[in-house]
Amino acid sequence: MGWEGGLTIAVVLMVLAGLASGKVSPVGVLFTGLAVLMTTAAFTGSHQLLTTSEAAAGFGSTGMITVGLLFVVAAGLTRTGAVRLMTQPLLGNAKGLRSAQWRMLTPVAGLSAFLNNTPIVALFLPVVDDLARRLQIPASRLYLPLSYAAILGGTCTLIGTSTNLIVNDLLAQRPEGSSLALFDLAWVGVPATLIGLLYLIGASAWLLPDRSKVLAERLDPRRYTVEVEVIADGPLVDRNIEAAGLRHLPGLFLVEIERNGHIIPAVGPMEILRGGDRLVFVGVLESVVDLHQMRGLQPATDAIADLDAPRRERCLVEAVVSEACPLIGKSIRAGGFRARYQAAIIAIARGGRALSGKIGDIALRPGDTLLLETHPRFIERQQDARDFYLVSGVADSAPLQHDKAWFALPILGLMVVLASSPWVSMLNAALIAAIALIVTRCMDLREAISNVDWNVLLVIGAAIGIGRAMDNSGAAQAIGIQVITLTADRPFLTLAAIYLLTSVATELITNNAAAVLIFPVAMAAAESLGLSPIPFVIAIMVAASAAFATPIGYQTNLMVYGPGGYRFMDYVRFGLPLNLIVMAIALLIIPWVWPL
Repeated sequence: MGWEGGLTIAVVLMVLAGLASGKVSPVGVLFTGLAVLMTTAAFTGSHQLLTTSEAAAGFGSTGMITVGLLFVVAAGLTRTGAVRLMTQPLLGNAKGLRSAQWRMLTPVAGLSAFLNNTPIVALFLPVVDDLARRLQIPASRLYLPLSYAAILGGTCTLIGTSTNLIVNDLLAQRPEGSSLALFDLAWVGVPATLIGLLYLIGASAWLLPDRSKVLAERLDPRRYTVEVEVIADGPLVDRNIEAAGLRHLPGLFLVEIERNGHIIPAVGPMEILRGGDRLVFVGVLESVVDLHQMRGLQPATDAIADLDAPRRERCLVEAVVSEACPLIGKSIRAGGFRARYQAAIIAIARGGRALSGKIGDIALRPGDTLLLETHPRFIERQQDARDFYLVSGVADSAPLQHDKAWFALPILGLMVVLASSPWVSMLNAALIAAIALIVTRCMDLREAISNVDWNVLLVIGAAIGIGRAMDNSGAAQAIGIQVITLTADRPFLTLAAIYLLTSVATELITNNAAAVLIFPVAMAAAESLGLSPIPFVIAIMVAASAAFATPIGYQTNLMVYGPGGYRFMDYVRFGLPLNLIVMAIALLIIPWVWPL
């Protein structure tokens, strides 16, 4: 190994330190490392570092493009409510903590085998709130198992995580040209997931704290009054309040039902819903948004249908009425709010008070907070206007296209079938699915592009470039030889060392970066021992996904950190045993299925 290898190792250590510190974005750290290697190669003329074309190759790799397309597929399923459609029947009958965990974690793990983990966890966060409130159980014993179940599910297939795809792409680029099939990982992933789920359900009651989440209504004093209508031919007709899932909505209270001009107050759980019923709720913003996206309900205002923008292009916006608003003192209907602002009021909040009467009959006052369904351009038009003190968009509030769910589900099935066949590549299967979602109008091209996590793709591209430099400079081979020396030339110990290295690196930095940086070391070790690279590739894939011991090890761990009220040691106490369980399963099965 020459000076190029020493420089590459120094850059990799710098990258690891930067990622572990968390003070600089992963994209910034990896691009800095890539730039140092490229610039040094250009000035010294060395061919043992990184050429411009090699540095750029990662950004056009098959694996990275496939990851981007899978973001689109996941978004299409979320935007149509298809995921909710699949999981709602399972979740409705939970009776206690273990029942709720089993009914929630099983579909999460199953979905994560085929979809990106992040949107799945994001989708289930309000479900955890609902279950915890309805069953009077600590939400802190649901959030972390939710994240861990999504991670476990991702180890079952090649498309379960972006890491699996990237490592498989790196394997395919090697001289041997071998690659894994869609379900090859299932040999390890399925047993690990099943045993992992049993651990999550069995151990959470005594390893996770009873640190119940502070309910949203305690943090947000605003109480929105919102009216929704039961769609006449929708799935909620002839169902009672309890069965429809409207009984224990977190932070939301059903005040009354208006039916054929008659008011039904103090609504009981067995009240049967009829088409055209107007339901009046009072509650917090997050739950109003969930209600707005619920299948079988629509805003109970005629103004919604009169807006110019197609409903799929609209979003929710909060606007605080100012003293200069010309509609002060006028009712919403009489003031012609919809015609004036091209926005429909679907909910209104006046401090912490519940407002009586129909929304259209409420007279506006300064300081009222309005929840509007409108076009995103409303924010630009009213940002500097005097009619409102504050105008801000509500994240992830676009109406779901429930009628498209029956297109989205078969498209997902088609993608899995195509990816499983030996004739269609993973990239082509994902591309066909993404195009089909756009053609069937489950989402448009703008939505598809906006739902791609470009930061993840940039991290992958830069990490692949640095990994190539480790190969070119001889650094990977030198480290691989050291690993073999330390493990006394024993293949099983070398495999265990590669797994452990990847696992530790994943807990400290991003899983994609850890896998890409360890990959050349593993390949050098396998080559020196004269072994097939496949067992080492499987070990890297599993270890890079099985990040349970720290909140920074995996993005979904961070997503539940705040809502669950967790502390760092909660992850160590609950996650480290799961790390060891998955490691033991992997090291037991890998040599059996792929002999060393």
